[in-house]
Amino acid sequence: MGITDNNWFHFLNAKAPIDEVNFWRPTTPTPYRKDFFPGMPFLFKLHAPDDYIVGGAFFLNFLPLPISLAWAAFGEANGASSLDNLRALIGKRARLLPGKDPYIGCNLLSEPFFFSRDQWIPSNRYMQGPIVFGKGFFDVPEAEILWREVSERLVSSETVKTFGQATIAAHENARYGNPILVAPRLGQRSFRALVTDAYNYRCAISRERTIPVLQAAHIRPYAEGGSHELSNGLLLRSDLHTLFDQHYLTIHPNKKTLIVSRRIREQFENGRDYYALNDRPLLQPAHEVALPSLASLAYHYERFAEKEA
Repeated sequence: MGITDNNWFHFLNAKAPIDEVNFWRPTTPTPYRKDFFPGMPFLFKLHAPDDYIVGGAFFLNFLPLPISLAWAAFGEANGASSLDNLRALIGKRARLLPGKDPYIGCNLLSEPFFFSRDQWIPSNRYMQGPIVFGKGFFDVPEAEILWREVSERLVSSETVKTFGQATIAAHENARYGNPILVAPRLGQRSFRALVTDAYNYRCAISRERTIPVLQAAHIRPYAEGGSHELSNGLLLRSDLHTLFDQHYLTIHPNKKTLIVSRRIREQFENGRDYYALNDRPLLQPAHEVALPSLASLAYHYERFAEKEA
């Protein structure tokens, strides 16, 4: 259960349905939480005097992100209408130096739900005394009672505006009393943030590190059956991303090296900088789960070969 800014809650409630949100903290906690896991319910409690549990979501991951990347990935799902507004909200709780892009702690949450005013749960049933950041540990009986209250509210169609596999599992729990946690699927927002982190803020081909020009590319396009899984992602400089999507570039599935199409020279009488990257090994991600899928690479390579024929 996290204590949230009241404006953050009301802003996002008005935007629903929304598939993912960033529950941020103005600074990155040290050490980072290690007891959170995908699919865990993450509840929202308003600041006093509104001492109520007012909704929640399902935890995906925690990342420390620069403010600029948090905005680029999540936009208004940060609970703010603009990057300047986000900086202003963070600045109320942490000192931000002009022109700086500090890291903030980002809890990436999926399938958010927001209770109507008559469904708010008094938090004093579960939290006692002044708690600044929230509560992560509950006694088992206490947790079961709280989750029963939450899951009963999730049955309401007015409460849930974004349905996903984690929410559906919570519905089943409310009906049959058999709690099962199901990890939600990644959405486009979390996909961008997690791919960027997996490649340590470096383009997988050029090694460029300038954040504004780095983009999370799908190896197999989402529109063609690709997923938002990390293994279907590459972090690419924006121009390389465009060429990759249009199959002027591909990755050899086995060698994991870049192949640059002859069509760049034939069609544009240019491409010297791109041909200099030909045969360059693909940068390996820091996390094993983000290693590019052989099936996805083969799919892209086959589309590339069709255009080369």
